[in-house]
Amino acid sequence: MTAREKILGRIREALRAKAPVPGHSGEAHPQPAQTNVEAIRHWLPPVGASWEEQCDLFARNSAGLKTEFKVVPNAAAAGAEIKRLAEAGKWRRLAAHQSPLLTEVVAAAGLATLWTDPGYATADLEACDGGVTACEALVAQTGSVLVTSRSSGGRALSVLPPHHVVLATREQLVPDLAAAFELLRGKYHGNFPSTISFITGPSRTGDIERILVLGAHGPKQLTVLLLA
Repeated sequence: MTAREKILGRIREALRAKAPVPGHSGEAHPQPAQTNVEAIRHWLPPVGASWEEQCDLFARNSAGLKTEFKVVPNAAAAGAEIKRLAEAGKWRRLAAHQSPLLTEVVAAAGLATLWTDPGYATADLEACDGGVTACEALVAQTGSVLVTSRSSGGRALSVLPPHHVVLATREQLVPDLAAAFELLRGKYHGNFPSTISFITGPSRTGDIERILVLGAHGPKQLTVLLLA
């Protein structure tokens, strides 16, 4: 048997083996770890109990992360903010997905828009300057935006355009990561979306000489508009 045949034989043998559940190494009962949420919260940074305190904390964390965060009163005001961003950045086209909130806001912005729901050419999405998505939640404790492939127009919309604009409602602000995971468990009951992401500020890296560079692996700018 030649070396090539040995290698191919080992590959065929490996392909016959059942893959372990992601996050496990083939244990007999690969169930997700059960955690005591209140015990975890004891060790995490404190978060105020009121909505106003949590909103203030999210705003402070956003400033530190270089996320632009604004509270706006309604869809028309959110549309005006997107139009302002488009004029400042000389955007040619937006990309967005259909949802009752986004449809109203994007219409108020009055910009040329690529709606991704019916399908699209990758080059067309790459040519868009801004991507507007909904989200699952805003996490006050970390300043993170929780998005999934089901609630945010798939996987690419929040990644490809260089400026990601997130729309959220008052009810979507949660105090901490534990609350965000509880929200996902309660909403999806184990049938989770294929992609779950916590976006904590614009994409960045400091790998080269510890110099912070934004937009390394995704959008260079992140704007969060909270309708409250």
